[in-house]
Amino acid sequence: MNGPLSLSDAVIAVIVSALVVLSTRVLPFVVFSKKEPPAIIKFIEKYAPPMIMAILVVYCFKDVEYTTAPYGIPYFICVAAAAVLHLTFKNSMVSILGSTLFYMILSRLM
Repeated sequence: MNGPLSLSDAVIAVIVSALVVLSTRVLPFVVFSKKEPPAIIKFIEKYAPPMIMAILVVYCFKDVEYTTAPYGIPYFICVAAAAVLHLTFKNSMVSILGSTLFYMILSRLM
């Protein structure tokens, strides 16, 4: 099948995708609604967000040129801004949007 999808194929693909997404969202509530989740789930729930954030920070700094101007300074300033915004407002969206906006401004100035 090398040609474009027919309308019926596209509708079937959308329905299957919707069912898969819905089932992955509903399944944890169905499985753990009557009993306490296992220890591994509690561990993942507690430590996954900081681990993901650490991975994202490493990923953001992987392509920084530290040997040429501006030596990654905008990146470090924006990470500090994100930390300050998050500690000040305790709101992830404020820290993400604020530091992103700040980075966009700094990337044009430096």
